[in-house]
Amino acid sequence: MDFLNHDLAHEFPQYREKMHSLKASDAQFARLFSRYDDDNHTIAKYEKGVGSISDEALETLKKRRLKTKDEIYEILKTR
Repeated sequence: MDFLNHDLAHEFPQYREKMHSLKASDAQFARLFSRYDDDNHTIAKYEKGVGSISDEALETLKKRRLKTKDEIYEILKTR
């Protein structure tokens, strides 16, 4: 199985510098970034077969990651 890289640097390469700056200056952004990163690593671990999780729980985690990514993108576009 081919796994896509979903880290934010790959998702939004045009915003790398802005993300770095916002992580240091904006607590809300830093919290969202951290949650996205944690969820992304957890999802990747389960997709690679390390540990077990129900399909429903994995789907819920993926939906939360997507919602967080949408929130991050809105911040990147507006600040």
